[in-house]
Amino acid sequence: MSKTQRAGAGLAAVCGLLAVTAPQAHAEVEPGGWTSESPSFTTQERGCGTISGLTFSLSCGDTSGEQRAERRYATYTGGTHQFEGSFRISSMGGSRISLKQTFRDTSGSQGPFFMLAVERGGRLYSVEGGATLSPNAGTVGATVRVNTVNQVGKTHRTYINGSLVNAVSSASGSYYDKFGAYRTNSGNGPVTVSWSNVKFWRK
Repeated sequence: MSKTQRAGAGLAAVCGLLAVTAPQAHAEVEPGGWTSESPSFTTQERGCGTISGLTFSLSCGDTSGEQRAERRYATYTGGTHQFEGSFRISSMGGSRISLKQTFRDTSGSQGPFFMLAVERGGRLYSVEGGATLSPNAGTVGATVRVNTVNQVGKTHRTYINGSLVNAVSSASGSYYDKFGAYRTNSGNGPVTVSWSNVKFWRK
């Protein structure tokens, strides 16, 4: 073997070793024991809501009626399920827009179990009870990472940019995830928000 061939073989061995020993990135919170999954989804456009890929818009400022642009993912029952995604609001003329929801579906009755919403100015809050999750993370142009971990029958936890900001009891039953842009009962558009790096895990 020539000197050049030996050098090439040595480099290949080092690269192979690096490929094997390099640590894997774990973007999810609460790491360990998760299995990645890809649940199916449907899209929902109501009123002045429109969807283009992962960009969700409400074009009107209506304070009544259903104004919605969302993805609705498949229902799950039992276990622990994690959602991760990043949103960026590119324009917001309205306020009090729901961005991420965990719905509970039991005995044929559906309802929002957890709703993450944003006010004009960037305050992120939980619609149920109105607790502030971040005073200003959701400003126009900022990218915000959201993780929700639903341990069915125990606890539902919410993380903003990797920090735990909310934890509530989670009853038994069936649930599903939604995200996009949705006018809350006290809110209105217009708004345009784009989501990225959407992932799901279970264990």
